[in-house]
Amino acid sequence: MYHDVMDFNFYTIADVADMLKVSPGAVRNLINNQELRAIQIGGRGLWRIEQSALEEYVQKQYAQSAERLEAGQVLLAD
Repeated sequence: MYHDVMDFNFYTIADVADMLKVSPGAVRNLINNQELRAIQIGGRGLWRIEQSALEEYVQKQYAQSAERLEAGQVLLAD
């Protein structure tokens, strides 16, 4: 399905790393492991993450965290 590009909000790897408070390398790992949807722009390794893809990833993490908490499988540390 085609969408008007103007409807999309895209973030860089650095943007997402700042938002999630992780390293850019951690975001690249999420992309490489197909845990976070992203698109590559051009041939220079420029990746962009759509806002909806980031929101989807975060929601999945909330659900998985809740499941682990309910199962007693979480060590709370920060």
